[in-house]
Amino acid sequence: MGEIIYKDLSFKLIGIAYKIDNQLGFGHTEKVYSDAFEELLSKENISFKRELYYPIKIDDKVICKKFLDFLVEDKIVVEVKTGNYRYRDVFNQVFEYLKINSVKLGLIVRFSRDGVQVRRVVNLK
Repeated sequence: MGEIIYKDLSFKLIGIAYKIDNQLGFGHTEKVYSDAFEELLSKENISFKRELYYPIKIDDKVICKKFLDFLVEDKIVVEVKTGNYRYRDVFNQVFEYLKINSVKLGLIVRFSRDGVQVRRVVNLK
């Protein structure tokens, strides 16, 4: 079994997700949870970019416009979700972000009736 990628930073981000869930609970929109995530990242002095635009191109022509929720310290993509998304669809979305942006780790943070759930997505290339 390999070493956990960005162990300290990813654990901080997971802790932030649990803090949000403990304080806000279930039932809010993704924007509310994302705003809370932004607030706590700022409070912890963790650098990030929010709703980062990245184009998908072919022969220098943009064929699709995408936005990722957070890029934290230029190392970890964080995608905030609510409700019952199909895990495979969200995994594929985050993995696409990782490949296009040459990032090694993504976190899917889902706020649900059962509490917060965090999944790691790793890009080994």
